[in-house]
Amino acid sequence: MAEITFREALKRALREELTRDPDVVIWGEDIVAYGGGGAYAVTAGLAKEFPGRVRDTPIAEEAIVGVGIGAAMGGVRPIVELMTINFALVAWDQIVNHAAKLHHMFNGQIKVPMVMRSPAGFGRTAATHSQNFDSWLASVPGLKVVEPATPYDAKGLLKAAIRDDDPVFFIEHLQLYGTRGEVPDTEYLIPLGVSERKREGRHLTVVTWGRMLVETMKAAKVLSGEGIELDVIDLRTLRPMDLSLAMQSVKRTNRAMVVEEGWRSMGIGAEVAATLQEQVFNYLDAPIARVAGLEVPMPYAKNLERATVPFSDDVVAAARAMMTNQY
Repeated sequence: MAEITFREALKRALREELTRDPDVVIWGEDIVAYGGGGAYAVTAGLAKEFPGRVRDTPIAEEAIVGVGIGAAMGGVRPIVELMTINFALVAWDQIVNHAAKLHHMFNGQIKVPMVMRSPAGFGRTAATHSQNFDSWLASVPGLKVVEPATPYDAKGLLKAAIRDDDPVFFIEHLQLYGTRGEVPDTEYLIPLGVSERKREGRHLTVVTWGRMLVETMKAAKVLSGEGIELDVIDLRTLRPMDLSLAMQSVKRTNRAMVVEEGWRSMGIGAEVAATLQEQVFNYLDAPIARVAGLEVPMPYAKNLERATVPFSDDVVAAARAMMTNQY
């Protein structure tokens, strides 16, 4: 299999779905003219390949999402791109009160088969542009939320999201666009709502997703040299959330840790920990550990930004503490 970037994997998914289905369209801010293909170059060249179906929009997130909802109700399969997840706040009413609820409120007579793509996370963009609202989005019934960590998963999950009849919010971490991984040339789909074991280990179950999977895998290499083997579970989809592998894992390792980039309070890590506590409490030999970002607005200064979000060394420290009963 060829090794390609996360960015290229997304582009291949978009190109394949545009080719396969003439009802698929892409709309978003600066995805055509700016820099030849958007601020992150994911859509570079697609407007020329598919004239009229890949279009720049005004800088108006509520309108972008709203038009996408209307088009989806009418039979189109729009992919709308928000330049950053922080701008989703402007379209929050459309996302939460319309896209997520119309199928329910019209007794199943209306479908909203649309994908909302957006980069999230830090990248020296300061407090109002460095956030990740995965826990907010995942708390909304009627909305599916996907956050892949590898190029392989990014392509397969995006293709599945485009074909799904429900609205899907597809989160792409800024720090992952340049990461590389093997992706087959043949077509494949990854079903939404299915977690995956990324590394097998016997000492400690680690549940994570998005960028923190990359950091966890780095930590696993360090810890393996110390005789601590992590069993790493990647959620991949945050709603619906599949914790079946995590529960099976805890029954073997008897210890669990949740690793996330976002704020600790009221986050997805809290939900995962609560569910594991409810379902596999009798198998736990220690309290569930949690690694998360600091609960402060993101600083701009590079050194302060680095201190605000967790990295592999934070995972290593937490795992060591867990295994020595010092957490």
